Amino acid sequence: MGKPIQKLLKTNWSKLLLLILVIFYTVGTVGLLLPERKEYFLSLSFFNLTLSFVILVLARKKNLFLFFIFLIICFIVGFSAELIGTRTGWLFGSYYYGNNLGYKIYGVPLVIGLNWGILIVTSASIANLFKFSNTVKVILSVLLMILLDYLMEPVAIKSDFWHWKNETIPIYNYISWGLIALPLQIIYFKFKIVETNIVFNALFIILSMFFIILNLF
Repeated sequence: MGKPIQKLLKTNWSKLLLLILVIFYTVGTVGLLLPERKEYFLSLSFFNLTLSFVILVLARKKNLFLFFIFLIICFIVGFSAELIGTRTGWLFGSYYYGNNLGYKIYGVPLVIGLNWGILIVTSASIANLFKFSNTVKVILSVLLMILLDYLMEPVAIKSDFWHWKNETIPIYNYISWGLIALPLQIIYFKFKIVETNIVFNALFIILSMFFIILNLF
């Protein structure tokens, strides 16, 4: 009786987390599409990202210790890269962060570090669905991250998340994204921390749809 009950609890837990994601992103999308409510919902963007990160952690099913260590690495690497990028313009181009992503340290919002972890984990979960070699999965994961960044950029500029000099996104922004994500994805797959998880997959799809809708409307 123990295993069936445990399996049922895990299934219902995943459904609950999925429901929370769908509700919050649906409400957020509608709110951002309503001119009279847009500024209010933009100011809550950091909360949505933080909630996504918390759900990511709660949805994890195995190797929790290694997963936490890996998320810390993602945070440090991602935040450091953004810090170098904003201060020097070397990595991504000349850009700066706006006011709608919450508390900042030296001009970089803390949630950006969380965002790197979210994108690494969710893109890898999607790539791991396929029966490819780990090398191909790593490359696919990086490409999925770059694709999501491509979808985010126009929305981010209009939403005061971040801004580019002359409002021009340099091509090496995407190249740098890939080069920084690559070693993180290699670590994630090589040390077998990767997990294909329905909540992870759904979060990547929800984020993609969120930015596609906002780009269209």
